[in-house]
Amino acid sequence: MNFLFTSICFALFTIMNTPAAKKNTVHDFTLKSIDGKDVSLSAFKGKKLLIVNTASECGYTPQYKELEQLYKTHGDKVVVLGFPANDFGAQEPGTNSEIKGFCEKNYGVTFPMFSKISVVGKNQHPLYTFLSTKANNGKVGDAPKWNFSKYLIDENGRVMAFFPSSVSPMAKEIVGLL
Repeated sequence: MNFLFTSICFALFTIMNTPAAKKNTVHDFTLKSIDGKDVSLSAFKGKKLLIVNTASECGYTPQYKELEQLYKTHGDKVVVLGFPANDFGAQEPGTNSEIKGFCEKNYGVTFPMFSKISVVGKNQHPLYTFLSTKANNGKVGDAPKWNFSKYLIDENGRVMAFFPSSVSPMAKEIVGLL
């Protein structure tokens, strides 16, 4: 009986003191779609990803049109993933349903959109902590400074590059890496 108690205590101690599995690529993350469904980013293995923090009331909001153009033109090579965020100037105040409707109605968005998250600050989503921390992703240490910042991810889920808001989704800097 004493051996059993000791074994159980050791097992519990080991489980409680083992750090959570380290995320090595974006494929290790699961997030909620804009419709509330779980989406594992591993579903996109084999294609590059352009991960973008979006907002509906921003001067860069017209980039939705170019993001959709990139997705339709180069969809055989890259998938655009939109992550609404209200971190900069409160420019994404809507609900997920309102954001989805806005994107579809005004820009014909068909690329995958995700539930609203925080991309900076104390409530930063773990995906964006990974993307913006060089010690985690091995490549870039840039956090979004405004809406429509972009991370290009390779087919294996590794960060390739960061592009600020001012770089158009159809810019040669991005398209040339596809």
